[in-house]
Amino acid sequence: MSTPDPRRWWALAAVVLAVLVISFDMTILNVALPTMATQLHASTSQQQWIIDGYTVVFAAVMLPAGLLGDRFGRRLMLTVGLVLFGAASLLGMLADSPGTVIAARAAMGVGGALIMPLSMAVIPGLFPPAEQGRAVGALASALAAGMPLGPLIGGLLLDHFWWGSIFLVNLPLVAIGITACLLLIPESRDPAAPRVDPVATVLAAGGLAALTWGIIEAPGRGWDDVPVVTALGGAVAAITVLVLRSLRQQRPMLDLSLLRDRSYRWSALAATLVSLVLFGGFFVLPLYLQAVLGSDAFGTGLRLMPMMGGLMVAARLAERLVVRFGPRPVITAGLVVIGAALLLGSRTQTGDGYGFTAVWLPLLGLGMGLSIVPAMGAALATLPPDRAGVGSGLLQTLRQVGGALGVAIFGSLLAGAYTARLDTSGLPAAAARVAHDSVAAADAVARQLHDAALTASAHAAYIHAMDRVLLVAGVVGLLSAVLVGARMPGRAATAAVPAPEGPGTPPLAATAGDRGESPV
Repeated sequence: MSTPDPRRWWALAAVVLAVLVISFDMTILNVALPTMATQLHASTSQQQWIIDGYTVVFAAVMLPAGLLGDRFGRRLMLTVGLVLFGAASLLGMLADSPGTVIAARAAMGVGGALIMPLSMAVIPGLFPPAEQGRAVGALASALAAGMPLGPLIGGLLLDHFWWGSIFLVNLPLVAIGITACLLLIPESRDPAAPRVDPVATVLAAGGLAALTWGIIEAPGRGWDDVPVVTALGGAVAAITVLVLRSLRQQRPMLDLSLLRDRSYRWSALAATLVSLVLFGGFFVLPLYLQAVLGSDAFGTGLRLMPMMGGLMVAARLAERLVVRFGPRPVITAGLVVIGAALLLGSRTQTGDGYGFTAVWLPLLGLGMGLSIVPAMGAALATLPPDRAGVGSGLLQTLRQVGGALGVAIFGSLLAGAYTARLDTSGLPAAAARVAHDSVAAADAVARQLHDAALTASAHAAYIHAMDRVLLVAGVVGLLSAVLVGARMPGRAATAAVPAPEGPGTPPLAATAGDRGESPV
């Protein structure tokens, strides 16, 4: 047995730092959106695409990203991802329009898609099997911790610098990651990995983009609008063709054979559902704290920190609970806590202030830590080393699909409920159209016209819409807990069975007795 690299923990620390940047970059813009919307005159739809421009590309590119790492070198492609992410951050820092920001975010999604799965895939080359679980847990914790850290860092930067500083902060951290890749991480690859399938890449990217666009635009255009119906129909067709194409290939880019392992399948599904639910909550909270309660950017990030407290408690508990009880009950309990926290948040009333929000935010963080970290760890633990890239790529793709759909669905619900409740009677037609774009836009119109009634109506309409979103997200969280608790296998359910037949195909850990989906 070879001696473990003595620099492996330093290498892991640098990779964790890079992953942390990617993770908080998913939420840092949430706290910056009100400022950006005002200064760049971004509509609600454009704000959604500033978020989803990243997550859609991220999700679509991660499928070929895992294969590129397996085939050409995981360290090489991880370094390329960091370089792309840094260059796109520089573009975002210099942007002067919503379209440029969206383009920069999409380019960052390409870099992030290379970083995220390959940061997981380098672990087998750095650590012996006995230490791999701890290393995976460190990366999973960084992914979870970055979500509440994003608003705090973003708020701190926005209070002292211009909004472009939220991109500037990425550059030194990316530089550290690149240095660590070149000096500390050994190269690893799978010579038998399949080639990147350009047709599958186009189908995945096009299908997800069309689906997200259709959901975002439907509330404003109408669900019977021809472009919306065309986009949604095209998305279903593209994803269906992608799945059928993948099932016919021996070593496909979208390796659905990994889902034969029940532990991997249900862990990945749990992580996806958590991402879907959480992105809904993260989309509505910053605007409530800023536009309705009047917090500045840093104050908004600070007021989200109770969630970090709950996450820290969960981080200390989750590993011990998983060792004692297995991942299924811990993940299920985490989803229950998330659902309960969001349902409690949906009871927010006009005039409640921050005190009520501070009650349920720690519960949200606690549930996040108990669900997402064990779910990702359980999924990655099933992967053999030579399929680490494609397996982690599929896991992260599913998570980002969940996040993108969460922003699209809950953002559409928010926009529809807000517009329906907002009272713009008596306003000029142009002012009414602007006020319907977002609560931040309504506040700007109210200040210009000195219309206190419009301010009150906009705030009440936003709280009503936010409560709708949190209610639906909470119900989805509880239903997800029931599904995972009933269907996810227990810790002793796995057995070694062969992977799909094909030349050079390594064995895949899958579960015995999968036909009945028994959870025991």
